[in-house]
Amino acid sequence: MLLRDSLRVGHEVCVVAPERERTCVGHAITLHKPLRTREIEEKTYATNGTPVDCVLLGVRVLAGARPDLIISGINKGPNMGQDVNYSGTVAAAKEGTFLGIPSIAVSMNARRHYRFADAVRVTERIVRIVGANPLVASTFLNINIPNIPISEIKGFRVATLGKRIYNDKVIQRTDPRGGTYYWIGGDSEAYETLEGSDFWAVDQGYVSVTPLGLDTTNHGSIHNYKKYFRRSL
Repeated sequence: MLLRDSLRVGHEVCVVAPERERTCVGHAITLHKPLRTREIEEKTYATNGTPVDCVLLGVRVLAGARPDLIISGINKGPNMGQDVNYSGTVAAAKEGTFLGIPSIAVSMNARRHYRFADAVRVTERIVRIVGANPLVASTFLNINIPNIPISEIKGFRVATLGKRIYNDKVIQRTDPRGGTYYWIGGDSEAYETLEGSDFWAVDQGYVSVTPLGLDTTNHGSIHNYKKYFRRSL
């Protein structure tokens, strides 16, 4: 709500958010059950849908007018490296870009003791920059903010996606009725320290800014595969 209240000074803001935790839902869209919304406050809605559902509901139904900018976040927790492929926060910004609306995903590099007031001030600055410098077509921004006082943040650093080191485990357990169930978990906080990456930038005290595109084609390998598949069946 801090970001909403801040941006309402000079902007018309509509908030649509999932009513519960939606970590790692990616680009899921709800097709198998009804979507419901409830208005918490004026132009502030909760829904049983996913983050991408929130964008669709906001743009198509609830906002009342096509927005000039979609801000997904501020998310509690980072979304860097390969995590962007799992992230509902990032997917919501991607959906906004699908719809032709400038979009950014904003996350905090923290798991507790969140410094939201500082992150709001950073986001305000990003909104001004994006407003004065339109995003490249089919591009959206993935932002990660260090969880430190704004006076200690060194500035912005445009960064590439880094590389997370995963060690997830699948834990098998038995319920009281003898049925088997599983928990997927593990410590995925480790990453490779690659200079110029989002992990590196945030670790150095910068706000990482990573431009992401809708085209996920590996253009560097197209030449190879044209050779492999040049023969007819």
